[in-house]
Amino acid sequence: MNTTNLDTFDMKDWDIIASPNAIPAEKYAVEEFQRLFYQGTRIQLAIRYQAINNTGHVYIGPSPALDVSGVDCKPASLGEEGVQIVVEENRVVIVGGRPRGTLYAVYQFLEDTFGVRFLTYDHTHVPEASRIKIPYDNYYYQPPFSFRWSFYTENEVHPELAARLRVNTITAEARIGGKTGQSLISHSFHRWVPFSKYGASHPEYYALIDGKRDTRTEGAGPQLCVTNQEVLKITAEAVIHYLDEHPDAQNISVSQADTDWYCRCDTCEALNRQEGTPMGSQLTFVNHVAELVEKAYPKVKIGTLAYWYTRKAPKTIRPRPNVQIQLCSIECCTLHPIDDPNCPKNRAFCIDMDEWGKISEDIWIWNYNTNFIYYGLPFPNLRVIGRNVRFFMRNHVKGVFMQANGQGLAGELSDLRNYLISRLIWNPQLDDQTVLKEFVNLHYQTAAQPILDYIQWFHDHAEQAEIHPACFPKPAEVGLSPEISRKILDYFNQALQLADNEMIRARVEKASICAYRALIETGGPVEEAERKAIIARYILLCQTYNMTHSAENIPFDNTKVVWKEK
Repeated sequence: MNTTNLDTFDMKDWDIIASPNAIPAEKYAVEEFQRLFYQGTRIQLAIRYQAINNTGHVYIGPSPALDVSGVDCKPASLGEEGVQIVVEENRVVIVGGRPRGTLYAVYQFLEDTFGVRFLTYDHTHVPEASRIKIPYDNYYYQPPFSFRWSFYTENEVHPELAARLRVNTITAEARIGGKTGQSLISHSFHRWVPFSKYGASHPEYYALIDGKRDTRTEGAGPQLCVTNQEVLKITAEAVIHYLDEHPDAQNISVSQADTDWYCRCDTCEALNRQEGTPMGSQLTFVNHVAELVEKAYPKVKIGTLAYWYTRKAPKTIRPRPNVQIQLCSIECCTLHPIDDPNCPKNRAFCIDMDEWGKISEDIWIWNYNTNFIYYGLPFPNLRVIGRNVRFFMRNHVKGVFMQANGQGLAGELSDLRNYLISRLIWNPQLDDQTVLKEFVNLHYQTAAQPILDYIQWFHDHAEQAEIHPACFPKPAEVGLSPEISRKILDYFNQALQLADNEMIRARVEKASICAYRALIETGGPVEEAERKAIIARYILLCQTYNMTHSAENIPFDNTKVVWKEK
């Protein structure tokens, strides 16, 4: 008898034990397990709600049957998303916290034991093997980040994929686990004190710039005068009113508008000079709001951005215990890891991260993972995503927003990027390059090698070019030139030649959009006929594969695709 592994060959007469009181996500977890287990083994396990004996069962989710099974498992200790998987000779237990944990545990089990990979919304890789040996184990996992958002449209349009990848910020649909009660910390001043409501009657509520109250409407309107006591009162009352109507909210954003026109009145400036940063007045204001809100909602956190001019921590002011800090890396280099001591852009961010870590126990990260002015352009940051996520984990970050191409379904290598980011923010300990290569090999199959070669070659080239692109780089700033762009297209043409069916060909075509955009943007002397052919091919690919936006908030318009002369 095998004493170290459970053999699926011996599970043909087993069943699934579900709870008659299962919540919707646990019922869906049972369905997903039954379907994918059958797809991999051709064994159809019956679903029952009571165990006839103590052997030959897969227990899924908390249930009375599990309580009397004798398995050392404590679902109540798993929070919302913790998972526990127990594999023994005559039973398997797959359980998790509520509401999402059991569903996540099923996906974890299928990944770890069967090699299932949830690659895209329409491509789940399930190896077919009638016999799989599953090691005996008692596996427990709590994700380090309680808020996880890979900001790609595919997750939004296909929330079942987001659930399979354990992105917990997409949909409230109970069947697939709902979403965390925590929300993204973002620009919100004008949600609470709208300029359209107060601007004309109370200009003193808004920022004083060069001796005048600001009335510009860019970035949702002028910043607030954060030392004005009426502004403080209005904000706190508006937040409390919102929470009255949304009792399930676990946090709420009270944060600056997306401009640097912050208030320079004497009172605000005195605080900023004292604290060595405009965060001095901002955090003082947020702390006061948090203190007022705490009286009505003591368990709700108040979140604010440490962004742009407020990124630096203040000298003496400390966030209240019910204040969250969302630290934004928008100035960072995207080619080098954030913790690379040799990258001058990133050293400053690491200092700020360290300083915030000394004074706050609730830090979130807003990280940038695309080129926001060229969604379709090659972007050499695939080597740093894993290392950055591990850096965030080491610094005890609690929530991670990985902003990328959240508009359209065909940004540069968006399928690969969504998969890579989602898996890493669920489990930062995964080897990111192994995950990357696995995706490319499984998704592009016979055409995989030229795409892997392109990724390696282009990243090598960018690193050797001694560049430091942020998240709004022009083509030259990521190492592109007419010659480099030509070579990129060569790699994708090689991949197309190796595609052995229409499905693989379509996947390669979608990925090749970046090569055509690179050629168009880097330009150079090209015969008119070839130029027209390249532009036409680019437009066709964008239309075919839903490249709806060419840049952040800029819809794709084929009339504006223009060859850049050099």
